[in-house]
Amino acid sequence: MFAKVAEERSFAAAARTMGVSVATVSRSVGRFEERLGGRLFNRTTRRFALTDFGHRLAEAASRILSEATEVEDFARATSSKPRGLVKLTAPQSFGAHWVAPILPAFLRQYPDVTIDLHLTDVHVDIIGEGFDVALRSAVKTVDSSLVARLIVPVRRFVVASPAYITRYGRPRHPQDLRAHQCVTYANKPMRDVWRLTNRESGEECIIAPTGPLRGTCIDAVLPTVLDGLGITELPEFVATQYFREKQLEPLLVDWRLPEAGLYFVTPSARARPAKVSVLADFFIAKLRDAPWRAEVVMGWKPPAGKRKPPVGKRKRRT
Repeated sequence: MFAKVAEERSFAAAARTMGVSVATVSRSVGRFEERLGGRLFNRTTRRFALTDFGHRLAEAASRILSEATEVEDFARATSSKPRGLVKLTAPQSFGAHWVAPILPAFLRQYPDVTIDLHLTDVHVDIIGEGFDVALRSAVKTVDSSLVARLIVPVRRFVVASPAYITRYGRPRHPQDLRAHQCVTYANKPMRDVWRLTNRESGEECIIAPTGPLRGTCIDAVLPTVLDGLGITELPEFVATQYFREKQLEPLLVDWRLPEAGLYFVTPSARARPAKVSVLADFFIAKLRDAPWRAEVVMGWKPPAGKRKPPVGKRKRRT
């Protein structure tokens, strides 16, 4: 405000330029003078002029105002036009198979945007580690400090290779898994359990699987499962490609694991920059039709069952 008053040589003109009242400008400049410990203007009913002290500060104040205006203009342009770096994290296998292949199309469409892509199955602290976006496959989101937008539902399957089924047999009930070799994940926040619900009766069975291997990511456990050494559970975006090639088969098809979702997660929806908004729209457009869905890949549909389990459903825990 001091810079504008010095430029306009008038409190009233500065107030009009800034869209505030004359009293607001006068009080602000008065507080500024008190903080600096010196008068900036000589003011009478007939005369208005900068003091020597004011003259010495006016040039610096004008330069500071100009630089601040440039920064504000740059920030507005950046937030309204997609440009700059997006720090993105995604699950390792999903990112490698479904995110990385579509990024070239995004980068061609938005050449002023660059992406720093981190693929990991370890839970990432989005805010603490400075990420702009996370793609997450989860049964539910629990962090209320984040904003999660559902892109598409993701089913999960209990699977085994034909070689495993030939050698060890096919489980007919989740309880049968107790006698089988199961391959599990080591990076879950809680103990790895498989919660299966019967599609028809609503019966729920919770299994604590055990077996020869625990891995931190899907890519770590897949070779053992494909080699016929164990049963595991896989998200739909991984399992269906192996169903099509008959390298894996879905087990316990009359039962279902909790359906997950693929989410576009950001620290906040307020003042979201354009670079993040266009990335959200791009992923939703490309992934919403879910090219990995079992119906699309192989025409497979789960057996029909009741949408809601009956009241008082029975739970089993092993």
